[in-house]
Amino acid sequence: MTTPWGEVELSRFPEDPRDRLRAWDASDAYLLRHLAEERVPLTGRVVVLGDRWGALATALAEHRPSQITDSFLGQEATRANLARAGVEPGAVPLLTTQDRPPERVDVLLVRVPKSLALLEDQLLRLAPAVHAGTVVIGTGMVKEIHTSTLRLFERILGPTRTSLARQKARLIFCTPDPALRRPANPWPHVYDLQDDVGAISGRPVVNHAGVFCAERLDIGTRFLLRHLPGPGPARVVDLGCGNGVVGTAVALADPAAEVLFVDESFQAVASAEATYKANGVPGHAEFRVGDGLTGVAPDSVDLVLNNPPFHSHQATTDATARRMFSGARRVLRAGGELWVIGNRHLGYHVTLKRIFGNCELVASDPKFVLLKAVKRG
Repeated sequence: MTTPWGEVELSRFPEDPRDRLRAWDASDAYLLRHLAEERVPLTGRVVVLGDRWGALATALAEHRPSQITDSFLGQEATRANLARAGVEPGAVPLLTTQDRPPERVDVLLVRVPKSLALLEDQLLRLAPAVHAGTVVIGTGMVKEIHTSTLRLFERILGPTRTSLARQKARLIFCTPDPALRRPANPWPHVYDLQDDVGAISGRPVVNHAGVFCAERLDIGTRFLLRHLPGPGPARVVDLGCGNGVVGTAVALADPAAEVLFVDESFQAVASAEATYKANGVPGHAEFRVGDGLTGVAPDSVDLVLNNPPFHSHQATTDATARRMFSGARRVLRAGGELWVIGNRHLGYHVTLKRIFGNCELVASDPKFVLLKAVKRG
C-alpha cells in the first residue's frame, strides 16, 4: 500500500496465499491522503478506532497511535504488519473494545464498522476523552456510510458533515461539542428468549454491541437450538460462539458437560461469558478470544457446534468456514462430531465430506440445513 509516509506491506491474518482479499481499501487510502494533504496535526494522543487489518496504525506508526479493535484477527494482523514495518513492539498500543479507553483523545480516526451498534457503543465510551480541540475524522466506503451513521456522530460528539466520494470512499468530519448532552450507553442489551428453543427457553441472553443479532435470536441459531444433541459428550466447543446462547443451552441441558466458548470477537466472548453467568449454570466453562480452535489440543473434544460466518466485512467468502471445519477435525477425538448449521445455498456438505470423508443431514427446513460430520479416526 502506497501512503504519503511511504510504502507499507500489509497482510490479513491468518495469512493465506489463496486469499486474494487485500488488507486495506480505498477508504484507508483516502483518509491517509487527506491527513497528509491537509497537514492535519497528528500530535497528542492519536486513537484509531476500527482499523480492520492495521493499515492505518501501520502507516501512522511514527505518531504512536492507539488502535482499538473488536477483532482478534485484526489485532494479530496489525501486530504482524507493524513488525514487518520495523516498528518496535509496544510502540503502538493495541487495545480491544473491552479495554478501558484512553482518558484523553486529541485525534480520533474512525474506520466505520459494519455494525452501527458497535460504533454507537465505542463513540459513547470514547466521548468523555474527546475535547473541543479533538480532530475527529471517519472513513468508510460509500455503501457503509448512511444517514444514520452521520446522525450517530452528531448525536454523540457534535456537528458532522461528509466529504465528496473518491473511489467509492467517503470521509466524515465531526466537530466535537463539549456542551452536548450525550445519551446513556444502551449496551450491553439483555432480553429473554422465547419458550420454544429447548433447555434455554425463556432464559436471559446478554449482548454487547456489535454481536450478531444482538436485538433478537437469529433464525439459524433458533433452528440449531431446537435440534441440539442430547446429554452425553464430556467436552463441547461452541465455535464462533457469538452471545454464547448455544453453549449455555448445552450446559443447561447437561451440567456435567465442559463447554469451551470461542470467538474472534472480544465483544462476542464478553457476551458469552455474561450470558452464561446470567443463567447461573453450575457446570464448568472456559471463554477464549482467538483464531478459531488454534491452541486447543488435538483429540481433546467430543462435540463442536458451529454456525460459521460467510462474510469477512463486506466480502463473501467460505475461507473462515473451511478453517473452522479443519480445526474441528483436528481437535475432535475419534468418534467426535461436528454439527454445523448453515443456509442451504452455501453447500457446506461438500466441504465437510472433503475434510471428514462423511456428512449426514440431521434436520432441515426451506432455509437451513443442520449437518453432522464424524471424525472416523
